[in-house]
Amino acid sequence: MSKVSLEGQVAVVTGAARGVGELLARKLSARGAHVALVGLEPEELKQVSGRLHTESDFWYADVTDHEAMARVAAEVKERFGKADIVVANAGVASGGPFMTSDPVAWRRVIEVNLIGSAVTARAFLPVLAESRGYLLQIASLAAITPAPMMTAYCASKSGVEAYAHALRAEVGYKGVKVGVGYLSWTDTDMVRGADRDDVMRELRQRLPWPSNKTYPLGPAVDRLVAGIERRSAHVYGQWWLRGLQGARPYLPGIIAGVGQREMRRFEPRLGEVPTGLMGAGGTADEAASRAQPTG
Repeated sequence: MSKVSLEGQVAVVTGAARGVGELLARKLSARGAHVALVGLEPEELKQVSGRLHTESDFWYADVTDHEAMARVAAEVKERFGKADIVVANAGVASGGPFMTSDPVAWRRVIEVNLIGSAVTARAFLPVLAESRGYLLQIASLAAITPAPMMTAYCASKSGVEAYAHALRAEVGYKGVKVGVGYLSWTDTDMVRGADRDDVMRELRQRLPWPSNKTYPLGPAVDRLVAGIERRSAHVYGQWWLRGLQGARPYLPGIIAGVGQREMRRFEPRLGEVPTGLMGAGGTADEAASRAQPTG
């Protein structure tokens, strides 16, 4: 597919304060795009904006808030005149056995990763229709293969993958292209947060190669940028994820068999696994939720 120059285009990135979103914003800016940053950490967003090479601005908003995101979309259009690219990247994760999981944290993963992605698209699709733009929905290896101890994350990422595929069929005739980005374990605050728990780290290390590795952030984001330039329907942050697509019919059965064995092995230690949101981004989300007025 031919590349679209990013020079002068306007890109919106949610979850832009750190990790994938922060580096993606920098790399898009380096290619000439103006960048609108959206997230829950205003000081960090301000710092990211100050480091970019092109015109940029930032908005504090919870992606699950319809009114807030509609306001952001209107203000981005007012500020930049358009939006050509929207990357629905904001996400959180929790781990541990479902039976003893924190129901509030479990629900919040679904709300941010799935509902928040849909709210983001709903807010920006009218602007993308005007520019005949591109929406990139960040999914995960978790959308391709199930993983025990990650029920909320797998459910949310499977959901956004299916939702984005359905949306592509709906809006293609309007000139809007929709892509799904897949990432394996990538060196971000979220993954480092998961690895701070001994059980979660050891379970992940026992996964088959190459899914048991943590991959550097830079090359994965470079692949996302290349996918954005090509307006790709599928973007793979690690090379082997494309090949894994063909094995999808067999993965649930394989994981069920292997997973039962591993869960039995780790059962005496499962009570040690934290039940809240993972990493610095999860901490920021919990802090923002506590700051919300309660009625």
